[in-house]
Amino acid sequence: MVNPRLSQLTDYPFQRLAALLSEPAGAPPINLSIGEPQHRPPALVAEILAAEAAGWGKYPPIAGTHDFRAAVAAWLTGRFHLSPGLIDAETQVLPLAGSRDGLFQVAQVVLGVSPDGPPPLVLLPNPFYQVYAGAVLLAGAQPVFVPADASTGFLPDFAALPEETLRRSRLAFLCSPANPQGAVADLDRLCAVISLARRYGFVLAADECYSEIYDRDPPPGALEACERLGEGTAGVLVFHSLSKRSSVPGLRSGFVAGDRTLIDAFRRFRSYAGTALALPVLAASTALWRDETHVADSRALYRAKMEMAERHLNGRLGFYRPAGGFYLWLDVGDGEEAARRLWTEAGVRVLPGAYLARPDVSGVNPGRSYIRIALVQDLDTTADALARIADLLLEA
Repeated sequence: MVNPRLSQLTDYPFQRLAALLSEPAGAPPINLSIGEPQHRPPALVAEILAAEAAGWGKYPPIAGTHDFRAAVAAWLTGRFHLSPGLIDAETQVLPLAGSRDGLFQVAQVVLGVSPDGPPPLVLLPNPFYQVYAGAVLLAGAQPVFVPADASTGFLPDFAALPEETLRRSRLAFLCSPANPQGAVADLDRLCAVISLARRYGFVLAADECYSEIYDRDPPPGALEACERLGEGTAGVLVFHSLSKRSSVPGLRSGFVAGDRTLIDAFRRFRSYAGTALALPVLAASTALWRDETHVADSRALYRAKMEMAERHLNGRLGFYRPAGGFYLWLDVGDGEEAARRLWTEAGVRVLPGAYLARPDVSGVNPGRSYIRIALVQDLDTTADALARIADLLLEA
């Protein structure tokens, strides 16, 4: 018998997109629908995977290697200006098979459903990364979709929720830089969110997988806010991935770090349900966390593509230059219709914004008028795609 909770899940965005774009492309196809970095991976990845090939013959530990955890703790400490010891490599870092795994599993780690009471509430930005909702619904909890539109600076205002909602909340997801809008929560906002979570006793899951792709200023992180607040990492977990930072989505390597008690619970959960990173993958990941040159080179490419987009679209379709991430979030009036036309007439595959959001209390989907464009291809391909988009959507 199938788990009845699965019926609460909508089709994943890319399943819906495949159904929408079933007709042939109207030009040589360019895929800008999925956030899959196409920059060349650093050469050290292949070199280390080959050099550490003997490790494929061993079961890896769920907690990874000391070297990996030490590299992550050192990177977090340097990148987010943390005091030495705020993140202990042995007790506050856990490798993940990509941040997606951890963002789904955190609901199982944190939530407990009582048969006698109402389900726990989980706060999500709207629009949002769809894994959040799947995690919440399959854990038997109730999602609360918090507006993250232009009126809120494309970030959720959890503090504006009713008192009763906050009291029943057990978990909140916050993505900064935001997917899909590219908004960045500043340090004051992060401190306020953490203080709110601690006041009401819910866990903050900070999805920071786009933190190293930014336009001008490095986005602050939740651990940086913990440093400022001076109360340790209680109730805070941060999730990072090499997929975007190092252009290695196929490596499936990330980590969760933060609250020591929660990390210990995460480790116990993953001992039963998690996929351990193979030893060669851990070795390559360790080297990547210790190298910033390839990250800066990749960031420069994304910046160049944003400059292209600005030249093609500035002042039109609600274009703005996002502070972080590699997405454009364009207001085209009807996202599904624009996505269909771009595919059938121009061969460009983009994602309707409605597929990343849920209807609000008035029944309006806040992503309905938008499309998300992932600037993940090389410079020449991106230039071609942006020209096609501008020619079609900006025609008189």
